[in-house]
Amino acid sequence: MSPEEVQRYGRQILLKEVGGPGQAALKSARVLIVGAGGLGGPASLYLAAAGVGTIGIVDDDVVELSNLHRQIQFQTGHIGQSKTACMEATLSALNPHVQIKTHEMRLTDDNARELISAYDLVLDGTDDFPTRFAVNVACLATHTSLVSGALGRFDGQLAVFKNDGDSACYRCFVPVIPDDIETCAAVGVLGALAGIIGSMMAMEALKILTGAGKPLYGKLFLYDGLSADARTIRLPKDPNCPACT
Repeated sequence: MSPEEVQRYGRQILLKEVGGPGQAALKSARVLIVGAGGLGGPASLYLAAAGVGTIGIVDDDVVELSNLHRQIQFQTGHIGQSKTACMEATLSALNPHVQIKTHEMRLTDDNARELISAYDLVLDGTDDFPTRFAVNVACLATHTSLVSGALGRFDGQLAVFKNDGDSACYRCFVPVIPDDIETCAAVGVLGALAGIIGSMMAMEALKILTGAGKPLYGKLFLYDGLSADARTIRLPKDPNCPACT
């Protein structure tokens, strides 16, 4: 690391759980963020600030006015522009030591494995189940850990899947697409909730990459924003899972 990088990351290098080796691990890490929205935005900002060496962003959408109350990586002047291009500019301005790779496309069953195989860790903040299922299959095939976040109204959830063949995968948690899907567009969401869950996704990623603490492997974190209550429950492997058995 250059003297400038040492100074930039000094406050986290001081942490014994991170130190020089942890910071070096972050610099060499490659993280893919699927979805440049309410969760992918704050997660990417904190990962870039922390010095993750390569951050990939997958999204095929453009910035809309209705995004701005929760997608803090964008500004009013970005409306109508590519989300991945805007995020590349924002993250590069935040930390020029980080390489940003943009994938302006929709992740599908056909391209997921090729995309994910180039990265060490995946963060999924998308809001549709076909994409989540495609991410899960590719992460299982490549043995890539997955940090998965979701939110709606005032509630958020977060889980981490190791995808080592012995523990639960995302399809153990959601075996089939629910009939009563609630999207942010349909039921609404408080903007600050995206910041809370997105930041926690970044926290789990940093723990995995540096080896600090205990990631939420095999667990589901549930947060109720209205009451400020939170709880963590176990996610056991499903012996009848359609994806990992």
